[in-house]
Amino acid sequence: MIRLGLACTFFLSVSAAAQSAPAVARKIDAEARIDGIIARTSALHFGAGFSAPIGIYTRPGGDAALGFSRHGLSGRVDLFTRFHFDPFRQSRWGPYGGGGVSGRFDADEKPRAYLLIFLGVDGPVSGRISPSFEIGLGGGARIGVILRKARPNIR
Repeated sequence: MIRLGLACTFFLSVSAAAQSAPAVARKIDAEARIDGIIARTSALHFGAGFSAPIGIYTRPGGDAALGFSRHGLSGRVDLFTRFHFDPFRQSRWGPYGGGGVSGRFDADEKPRAYLLIFLGVDGPVSGRISPSFEIGLGGGARIGVILRKARPNIR
């Protein structure tokens, strides 16, 4: 009987603690990026975007970028989801991968849509910013440098 009473007391105290624990705030994180796209029509794009955590490991988001190619003005819009292998910043550098879709717009060419896949690594937080480096495919080979708003305990 005493064991049952202790078990019930333990269960109730754990339940009360779980209910009073603060919920993880779901915020949108901003990013700025520069990407080189090596393709039939290569381009250099400067962009801005956002992502938001929807779980422990995944961060869906989007970005828009403008720049130039050999035809003149060039731009793109990406919708993606990143999967983080170290979501709690247990390591200084944290790998991630992702995919999505990309729309590319170049002067004197028809708009095109592409599948997007990429691998990246998040760097250490400095202030409230974390650098990231990406390589991928989506309308050509991509190389990107990203600066993201960082949280101290989650990527």
